[in-house]
Amino acid sequence: MFMHNKRLMYTVRVSEPNPKLASLMLEQFGGPQGELAAAMRYFTQGIADEDPGRKDMLIDIATEELSHLEVIGSIVAMLTKGVKGKLAEGAEETTDMLANITQGNGSHTLSLLYGGGPALVNSAGQLWNAGYIDSIGEPTADLRSNLAAEARAKIIYERLMNVTDDPGVREALGFLMTREVAHQKMFEKALYAIENNFPPGKLPGVPEYTDKYYNMSQGPGDMRGPWNQGDQWEYVDARPDQQAVDGGDGNASVRMAAAEIAAVDKLAARTKSRPDIDPTTGADLGAGPGAGKTKPVKQV
Repeated sequence: MFMHNKRLMYTVRVSEPNPKLASLMLEQFGGPQGELAAAMRYFTQGIADEDPGRKDMLIDIATEELSHLEVIGSIVAMLTKGVKGKLAEGAEETTDMLANITQGNGSHTLSLLYGGGPALVNSAGQLWNAGYIDSIGEPTADLRSNLAAEARAKIIYERLMNVTDDPGVREALGFLMTREVAHQKMFEKALYAIENNFPPGKLPGVPEYTDKYYNMSQGPGDMRGPWNQGDQWEYVDARPDQQAVDGGDGNASVRMAAAEIAAVDKLAARTKSRPDIDPTTGADLGAGPGAGKTKPVKQV
């Protein structure tokens, strides 16, 4: 059960309306790194988690993310408040009104389509969707994904802070950015509280392949580092050793019943290509300048 407190988690103080900035703020309202996506990610994980400690943490953070959504939504609403009233009441000359709502970066869409209120879209107008939630139901994998999600959200907040000099907005964004840092620490502690947290899942890796580094892209720029050298790694750069590493011939095969083989043979026969003919094609008939080499068409 949820109970809403009418006071925001962080006080929103906006110096002056700015529809263009409001459109950018939508990135953290309805964007893939935004607060709604974070809340839905952690709620669904928490509901499914069997560990009471992680469940409590995930639900707590999810609920906090909803409060962050309210803070961001309030910033958007305050930044568009002046234009919202003027647009609704026609309280400005047409040219001035047009200038106000077309400040760039989708501010006109926010004003006209959503009436200046926060919408569940990102800063480019893309509708929010559940595809932003990539939980897989394995705590060690989901916690690592959560760490990355919080890191991406922090970077977006940094970028938003860099595009506004409004002190109140910057303070609120700084608070939200800092909470992303706190959540990263919580998720990492929870991850390492699972004694066997790597690799994810139950099954171990196949020993023959867990310690090999395949240098598949060779040429200038090849680098060695802790990710591919030292006692932990076997560095494989010989091309013959990079193919059919299982000891087979590297060809795909399947065992089929006699009837299936017969059907496939008929298909192959029906669709067989003939390398001994060179038919005139539509490209030959309609060839013009720039077509490259084509087959000469006999004139009748």
